[in-house]
Amino acid sequence: MKTVMKHFLILAIAALLSACTSPSAVTRMEQIDAEEAAGNFAKATRLIDFYIAENELSPVCVYELNVRKDLMHRTRLDFNKDRTAIVEYIGKYYPDVNDEMLSRWENANTLESMVIEGEKRYYSRAAPNLFRLDREAKARKAEIDTPAEDRSVLPKHLPEIIDELGKSGKTQASPVKMRVKYELTLKPNAVPDGETVRCWLPYPREDHRRQSNVQLLSVNSDHYVISPEEYAHRTIYMEKIARKDEPLTFAIEFSYRHAAEWFNIQKKDIQLYDTQSELYKTFTSERPPHVVFTDSIKAISQRILSNETDPRLKLKKLFVWINTTFPWAGAREYSTLQNIPQYVLENGHGDCGQVTLLLITLARYNGIPARWQSGFQMQPGNLNMHDWGEYYIEGVGWIPVDQSYGVKTFSESDDVKYFYTNGIDAYRWIVNSDFSQPLFPNKIFWRSDDVDFQRGELEWRGGNIYYNLWNWDMDVTYE
Repeated sequence: MKTVMKHFLILAIAALLSACTSPSAVTRMEQIDAEEAAGNFAKATRLIDFYIAENELSPVCVYELNVRKDLMHRTRLDFNKDRTAIVEYIGKYYPDVNDEMLSRWENANTLESMVIEGEKRYYSRAAPNLFRLDREAKARKAEIDTPAEDRSVLPKHLPEIIDELGKSGKTQASPVKMRVKYELTLKPNAVPDGETVRCWLPYPREDHRRQSNVQLLSVNSDHYVISPEEYAHRTIYMEKIARKDEPLTFAIEFSYRHAAEWFNIQKKDIQLYDTQSELYKTFTSERPPHVVFTDSIKAISQRILSNETDPRLKLKKLFVWINTTFPWAGAREYSTLQNIPQYVLENGHGDCGQVTLLLITLARYNGIPARWQSGFQMQPGNLNMHDWGEYYIEGVGWIPVDQSYGVKTFSESDDVKYFYTNGIDAYRWIVNSDFSQPLFPNKIFWRSDDVDFQRGELEWRGGNIYYNLWNWDMDVTYE
C-alpha cells in the first residue's frame, strides 16, 4: 500500500504545487499530503476546502484541488469492504481463516487493502482476486467449486479464422453482424429536479478497416451529436432533464459488422523501420503518465529480449512474458492510478487495459510502434468492456494484439496458441483508437475514467456524476 500512497504524493507535488507556489501553499499542501498518506481522507478534504475558501487561487489550482478531493472519494469507493465481508467470502474455502493468513496474503499483494480513516479497508474485488492470484487459494477453490461449463466460442472460432485466411491468403475474414441496444440509467435524485444532465455514450468507430456498415437505428432523444472521426473516443452525445424520484435513461440502438483478422507474418515480409517517419516517432514515444520508460521497463527489456532484433519475435517474447508473469485480476478504477504499467509491475497482476499499457510501453521502448485500442468484447455469453492494442511492422502494417487473452492452451497448434500476438477475433466493438483523449463536445469536469472510454460519462452543472450513481446495460443479437 506504500505504492498507492506514493502515487497520491506524486500527484500532489506535480499537479498542485505547480499551480500554488507560495510558501503558505507549500505548507498547506504538506499538511494535506500527510493526512492523505495516513488515510485521513475526511480531514484532508476539509483542509482542501478551507484552503480554497481562504485564498484567491487560480482556476487551474482550484480545479486540481477538487480533482484531488474526487480522487480520495473514488479510492474510498474502491476500498469499500471491511474485514467481516472479506472473511465471509474467504471462509467458504478457508473456514479457519484468521488474521495471520490475511496478513500473509496482504504482504504478498494478493489481498489488496489500505487504511482509511484509521480502519483497514479492502478493495471491493480483493476477495475474488485472492483466488486468482494466490496459487494455493486458486487450487483450493477449484477443488470446492463445481467447474463452470465452458461455452466460449473461441476454440471453434479461432481455428476457423486461421483455416479461412490460410486458404485465401488474405488477412481479414468474413465479418459478423451485430445489433446492439445500449442503455445508461441515472439513479433517481442523483441530481436535483429540473437540472440538465449531459451524457456521452460509446459508439462504433467507422474509420477502422475491421469495422464497417455502422447504422444508428434509434436514440431516445430528439437532439444528439455523434463525435467526428478524428476524436479518438467515439461518442454519441445527448442531454436530458432530471425529474424528482425518477430514473433518467439514455438509450441507443445500432448495428455494425466486425471482421476477424490474422496475419501470417513471414520474415521476408518485414522491412526496416523508417525511424524518421511521423508514425514511428509518435508510436515509439513516451506518453506520461502511463507510457514512461522507467528503469524497471529498461531492465525488463534487457532481461527478456537481450540481443533480439526481429520485431515480430520481440513482440512475441514480451507477450509471453507478460502472460506468464501477471495473472488477470479485477482492476481498480484507472483514474486512481498514477502510472498503470508500474502498478502492474509492483502488484504482480493486471486487467486487460493494465497489461495492454505495459505491453505498449515495453514495445515502444524497444523500437516497435504500438498503440491503444478498446471498446467491448462481444462474444455470445461473454459481453464486457475490453482493451487491447495494435503494433506496427514495416512492410506489413498495423497488427492487432490482445495481451490479456494470452496464450491459448486449449490447442496444440502454435497458430492458435499465439493467435492473439498477430490476430483478433470477430466479436469486438471498437470505440477508441487511443487513451486519455478529449471527448466531443468537451467535458467540463474530470471524467469518471480519464484513461479509457467505454461505459459512458455523465455530468451536470454541479460536477461529474460518478459510476456509483448510475448503471449501464447492453443487449446484443447476432445476424
